[in-house]
Amino acid sequence: MSPDPPPGLDPERLRGHLDRVCPGLVSGPLDARLIEGGRSNLTYRVSDGAGRWVVRRPPLGHVLATAHDMRREYRVIRALRPTAVPVPGTLLLCEDETVLGAPFYVMEYVEGTPYRTAEQLAPLGPGRTRAAVLALLDTLVELHAVDPAAVGLGDFGRPDGFLDRQLRRWGKQLDASRGRELAGIDELHMALARALPVSPAPTVVHGDYRLDNVLLGEDDRIRAVLDWEMSTLGDPLTDLGLLVMYSARLEPAPSPVSTTAGAAGHPAPGELIERYAARSGRDTTAIAWYTAFAWFKLAVILEGIHHRFTLGQTVGPGFDRIGDLVPVFIRHGLTTLQEG
Repeated sequence: MSPDPPPGLDPERLRGHLDRVCPGLVSGPLDARLIEGGRSNLTYRVSDGAGRWVVRRPPLGHVLATAHDMRREYRVIRALRPTAVPVPGTLLLCEDETVLGAPFYVMEYVEGTPYRTAEQLAPLGPGRTRAAVLALLDTLVELHAVDPAAVGLGDFGRPDGFLDRQLRRWGKQLDASRGRELAGIDELHMALARALPVSPAPTVVHGDYRLDNVLLGEDDRIRAVLDWEMSTLGDPLTDLGLLVMYSARLEPAPSPVSTTAGAAGHPAPGELIERYAARSGRDTTAIAWYTAFAWFKLAVILEGIHHRFTLGQTVGPGFDRIGDLVPVFIRHGLTTLQEG
């Protein structure tokens, strides 16, 4: 057992629960390590020396259970397991907060690498980088081809009015973190509202689909899609718009926001859009709106981080540069919407 267990996971209590629910699974004391680089939910790798598993739980001191719903994450991963979408196998969901202090679930450990920056991709070279990003796009097509009802996810969200609700939600988030004047942010928000497109048939959407939310194997194949905390039923083009946004080069560089767009061999946004349209059969002529919405959404998220940083609530490397990046995202959003 680790001499210094990570916050939020008591290896002995977890071992006791696993022995009760999955007798014979664990053969010795558990060692637990926090996996760095996750988003809001906490992810741990646990091992008994022979087997390895992954535990996901909400952040410490979380307040909004709806924002960190372990049941939803567990449900979508379990539902997608028989499909062409690569996801880890699930072992158990525990909603008894007396075990670890919060609901959690356990899934299989998948070997692979999440590539977060162009520098990390550089050793792969242009050819392998290109293949990895195209595989990311093709996996998104596979996700959007899943029939939600056929895998038990027919009631996983409220697709009617999805884009309008998303726009209102992120507008409220913006209002909650206003601490300074941001030129163009309200103009972008209103322009998006005026040009709201008609959504195609709803699908399961990931909500945060990008290269560093998948694990790439040594053969450059995608081994698992991770971080399903924002998944729901909705407009599939929101996933594509976000992926297109992350495929645009960001200035100034290096950026505190994860992006692999500067890697040699990385496909251009236009190629990804054309490939998605050809493989999915969906009309992507309104993709400028979805990409501009992605710029707006990230601008709001970054402004929230910056606001918390100015209040002394967020510390760590890179946070001091987040505020300078927000106007860049706003400009990209306006330009994308105006010029397509």
